[in-house]
Amino acid sequence: MAADSETIRQLKLAETFFNHSVSCLVILDREYNFVRVNQAYADACRLDIAEFEGRNHFELFPSDTQLIFDEVVRTKRPFITFTRAFEFIDQPERGTTYWDWTLVPVLDARDEIEYLVFSLVEVTERKRAEEALRIASLVYQHSSDAMMVTDATNKILAINEAFTQLTGYELSEVRGKSPNVLKSGRQSAEFYRTMWQALDASGHWNGELWDKDKNGAAIALRLVINTVYDDSGNIAQRVALLSDITEKKKQDDVIWKQANIDSLTGLPNRHMFISQLRKQLSIAKESGKSLALLLIDLDQFKEINDALGHDKGDILLVEVASRIAECVDESATIARLGGDEFTVILPDCQDEIQITTVAEAIIARLVQVFQLGVERAYISASIGIAQFPDDGHDVENLLRHADQAMYAAKNAGRNRYCLFTGALQEAVQSRMSLSNDLRDALKAGEFLVYYQPIVELASGKILKAEALIRWKHPVRGMVSPVDFIPLAEASGLIVEIGEWVFKQAAEQVRRLRSMKLPDFKISVNVSPVQFRHDRDFTETWLEHLAASGLPANSIVIEITEGLLLDATEGVADKLLRFRDAGAHVALDDFGTGYSSLAYLKKFDIDYIKIDRVFVRNIDVDANDLALCEAIIMMAHKLGLAVIAEGVETTAQRDLLLTAGCDFAQGYLYSQPVPAQQFEQLVL
Repeated sequence: MAADSETIRQLKLAETFFNHSVSCLVILDREYNFVRVNQAYADACRLDIAEFEGRNHFELFPSDTQLIFDEVVRTKRPFITFTRAFEFIDQPERGTTYWDWTLVPVLDARDEIEYLVFSLVEVTERKRAEEALRIASLVYQHSSDAMMVTDATNKILAINEAFTQLTGYELSEVRGKSPNVLKSGRQSAEFYRTMWQALDASGHWNGELWDKDKNGAAIALRLVINTVYDDSGNIAQRVALLSDITEKKKQDDVIWKQANIDSLTGLPNRHMFISQLRKQLSIAKESGKSLALLLIDLDQFKEINDALGHDKGDILLVEVASRIAECVDESATIARLGGDEFTVILPDCQDEIQITTVAEAIIARLVQVFQLGVERAYISASIGIAQFPDDGHDVENLLRHADQAMYAAKNAGRNRYCLFTGALQEAVQSRMSLSNDLRDALKAGEFLVYYQPIVELASGKILKAEALIRWKHPVRGMVSPVDFIPLAEASGLIVEIGEWVFKQAAEQVRRLRSMKLPDFKISVNVSPVQFRHDRDFTETWLEHLAASGLPANSIVIEITEGLLLDATEGVADKLLRFRDAGAHVALDDFGTGYSSLAYLKKFDIDYIKIDRVFVRNIDVDANDLALCEAIIMMAHKLGLAVIAEGVETTAQRDLLLTAGCDFAQGYLYSQPVPAQQFEQLVL
């Protein structure tokens, strides 16, 4: 009973499938008489189902396909899917139609054909589309423009000979592939997103883009894409027309670069910079965001050009452009305005710290040595900074204010940056006033020499000290050396002031040696300006020491690494003269510059001073400790003593002592103090 129910259910399903299938289904007997047809077949033939009863298939629809039917009957094997053309004689308006046929024999218990199941699917539209494509292909193959046809899924169906000549690809190499095979990577994802949006909306797109050929060479194209739709409004194909505009683009690029790009550095020139600044200002105004303009002027560039020639100067400018680029992110615009003047536009600046951090990075990078062939050169940079909206709302005001700030930085001693403010002019005047007061300060007795102890770590004894100048201004009070030393160097007053400091230190060391400290030494900082000055101070200093009954090694000459790396013949002679006389030389701020071992040996340095930036964190930063240990070990291998600066805690002292450091100075022991207080400290 259950089996009968299942059989009935399956028969019902088969009946339902037969009656409602979208495929045309026909059951014939072995003589090709209609047994049953479904509604889809009746509709395709434009007849009622009843009109097929008692009729023969080939009498109703004469066709040479009877040979195929006969073969199926003879072999009892199915004939699976073949396409045939057919014209309805009584329906000439339909023209030639195309059908995919499948003919399957149904055998009885004696293995004889009982029925033939004949199924048909009309494919007329597909065949017509294929024919249209064939005709279009003839056009493509004879066109001088490159053409490509893709299907609805963006797979390549056809290309013409011009496409092969343009790209190097044969049809066999790209058929069924995406046009992405030509993608060069030059266009952004947004570019392609916009293209597809236009194609989806209108079925059309045209524009220019860079693709690549089979060999990977870039080709510039004018591309026109049109979409072909079927009768249902669905995408059938897309046809692309490609024109080679590579040479035109190259010519346009040359013209554009001549107008907008600095030929030496490859940076935007003044013309493009103005355009970019105007554009960035417009964006900032619309978004309510800020913007900063940095105007960078190189210090000492003219001297390098004069001394080494313009070829070396050009090499330096190219390297300057590269170094500035290292200090900013991709959103910044860098330009060369001309000569030794550069600019940086920083869009969307969050705060002043972000701006000054960039300026400090540029200054620090540019002060490092430039290798110009066999020559070494040093420059620095003065940077003026103006901000939108605080310092101006247009190109002209921002440039003018950045220029004023840049000159303020130069007047402050160069190798620094200056932010434009409403009080900038007052500050400039104040610095000028300070510079004028500096000229009279020495005669007026306003300078003081303070001394900071240098302690021998092994014994804890104070055996050395560093002499540090202080200025007690009658109105301003104590003026920081950071403020007046650059002014003294720029004006040349440092030579006279340095002479005075040396004599004060010599007198102090004479007093200490005459009391209880016969081997005491005092370090004196000597500016590079003093070494490069025409006046030879070495003979005067050595004669003064001899006249005071002091050996040359009672004074330690403290210099910076920059002096050694840029030591002219005159500078080298002065250093060697000190060495030959027995004076000791200390290299200040070791580790912050280039720390060339060759220079340490060449000039017979006696001490190196580890800069406070490395000492500050040695008790919490393993890297700083390792660096200090390495410096100490290296110095001892070379026969040099080591002084650690900026020691402020016992933990720092203990680590340095364990590492074998020889001397230390810093607030742990004493800040710089006046001479009388210093004597009480050491005696």
